Amino acid sequence: MNPFIELGIRHDIVNAITELGFEKPTPIQEQAVPVLLTGSNDFVGLAQTGTGKTAAFGLPLLELLDFSQKHPQALVLCPTRELCLQIAKDIEKFAKNIPNVHVVAVYGGASISDQLRQIRRGVQIVVATPGRMLDIIGRDAIDFSNVKYVVLDEADEMLNMGFQEDINNILSTTPDEKKTWLFSATMPAEVRRIAKNYMTDPFELTVGTKNSGNANIEHHYYVVRARDKYAAFKRIVDSNPEIFGIVFCRTKVETQEIAEALIKDGYNADSLHGDLSQQQRDKVMKRYRDRSLQLLIATDVAARGIDVNDVTHVINFSLPDEIENYTHRSGRTARAGKTGISISLVNLKELGKIRQIEKVIGKPFVKMEVPKGDAVVEKQLFALINKVHEVAVNDDHIDRYLPQIMESFADLSKEEIIKRFASLEFNRFLEYYQNAPDLNVDAHEARSGDRRGKAERFGRDGYKSDYTRLFINLGSVDDFTRGDILGYICNTTNISGKAIGKIDLKGVYTFFEVENSSVDKVFRGFQNVDFNGRSVRVENAGEGRGDSRGGEKRTRSFRNGGGESGGRRKRESGGGFRDFGGKRREKSRW
Repeated sequence: MNPFIELGIRHDIVNAITELGFEKPTPIQEQAVPVLLTGSNDFVGLAQTGTGKTAAFGLPLLELLDFSQKHPQALVLCPTRELCLQIAKDIEKFAKNIPNVHVVAVYGGASISDQLRQIRRGVQIVVATPGRMLDIIGRDAIDFSNVKYVVLDEADEMLNMGFQEDINNILSTTPDEKKTWLFSATMPAEVRRIAKNYMTDPFELTVGTKNSGNANIEHHYYVVRARDKYAAFKRIVDSNPEIFGIVFCRTKVETQEIAEALIKDGYNADSLHGDLSQQQRDKVMKRYRDRSLQLLIATDVAARGIDVNDVTHVINFSLPDEIENYTHRSGRTARAGKTGISISLVNLKELGKIRQIEKVIGKPFVKMEVPKGDAVVEKQLFALINKVHEVAVNDDHIDRYLPQIMESFADLSKEEIIKRFASLEFNRFLEYYQNAPDLNVDAHEARSGDRRGKAERFGRDGYKSDYTRLFINLGSVDDFTRGDILGYICNTTNISGKAIGKIDLKGVYTFFEVENSSVDKVFRGFQNVDFNGRSVRVENAGEGRGDSRGGEKRTRSFRNGGGESGGRRKRESGGGFRDFGGKRREKSRW
């Protein structure tokens, strides 16, 4: 018997969550659900991200609400669009076997008219971000007079994002006799103030130590020079071939720069930050959940509410400004009882911050050494060998080719075949990491003047090379992100991503910089190319940065005169194969 039955959850809900893989309640669920099922207490629950808080409040709501009525009876407030959507989808899945359950997700960046239409049809549970919820309240489009339960999820983060006043205004539209359930990973004074202002003698539950980290997470740190941070980061990624991670940066600009640098270097990566439209955010998250992305580069705000299973690593490319945010970041891995690793890249001046974080989370960090080049090569080689062992063989399809394959290998011994096969990947990594320097820093190596420009850290020689600025008539309206347009240019022209400089993505067009030595190749590559039935046009956009040709402007451009569709042209470059007519193809790092 599923132990959720013993918590007081009825069979039709338990059957639904059993199909979702819920076999045993997490500590927060085990302790919170029986209390919340009484419906008689305000409630404060402190637990880290990834501990199952959505089910802890979602399951009791499904037991307590009257779904024969079509007016709002529960309001769930959360800080981000991603979390809002995730909560709404989870509750709908939990309610799979209950008739007439209506849940609406209310968040910015999506059509407000669609959300209003769903509300007018009748809804019992509203899951919302504060800003959009206030917009709808301001239109007198929703009536919260019958709300019985308000859930404040990730309360600490909502306050960090400046939603205090919005929360106050929203709660003022709800009845005084409602029950308020507050969930938070940390308990700063501001959260304590909400509990005092809006709750009466709340039942308080703390799972783990306040502000502590998940016990299943290992915390590692690497000490490197500022100029070597990106190179060390890549080496750590390469030494973990099966990594599926989230990389945290402090700013949107840093997020975008690192993502672009990784894409140029052939990694399956993309960025998630506040400047993306909702459509672009959804696209990135779909690719990440589908695992066609290996690395998601994100800011703290953008990553809130990301609930993706089996994240193996969280990497702090930059430590957060607020120590409490470290807890939120690391909580993206080791979810639902699994294990994970949180990695921080720091310079010597940041070692004190590592010690502060250790005190807050109550766990020590382990100092790690950035792998040497030969160690990375070995890891990649044996990861390849392991893939060969695990690959599924389709005998029905490959058997007809075996005679020809065997004939091709007839002049090679078994040992020679194995050597050559392994060398296909081994040689590429060996060439890259041959004579690779030691990137580790010891305390006595501290010295000033260690910082260089970001462009150099991210794998190219800053702005020393000469670039020409070009125009292309594709932009964000064509569903491109900056990473997409980079990949499209590289695959269409067969040039390396490292030859591309700054990309300035606009609505219906994009400016991009190309090393002068690759300009002719770009123009040739875009002859007779179209995208989704529209001619692709590439033109010179004016003098490039430091034009080695004496400032001479290029005036030529190429328009499609017919022929092969650029939207479906597939070429191999350092980044592998992509189909920019819509599908994404397998991408090889090397």
